[in-house]
Amino acid sequence: MPVSRSAPRSMTRSMRTAANREDALLQDGSDPEKFLQLGIMYSTGRTVPTDMVMAHKWLNLAGMHGSSEARTLRCEIASEMSSDEIAAAQRAARAWLTRH
Repeated sequence: MPVSRSAPRSMTRSMRTAANREDALLQDGSDPEKFLQLGIMYSTGRTVPTDMVMAHKWLNLAGMHGSSEARTLRCEIASEMSSDEIAAAQRAARAWLTRH
């Protein structure tokens, strides 16, 4: 499978797949439900590798935009994460907000 021009060559296939799924969900704008879907996708490993840092990031963004379900799920997964992982997720959420 050729690498798309938008994906850096250093990205693994699973990273490109995850990025493509994020782009597909967010192409029509971002809303709490889409952020929630991304958080669940990463926390369950549905169609992408399980990544709790990414799950926390997207659930955090969904919660910031009003999703109480996302806030509940974020707290649940945070209880299983290290403080370094939570800090990485928070940095990722801030970085996403800065870019968008």
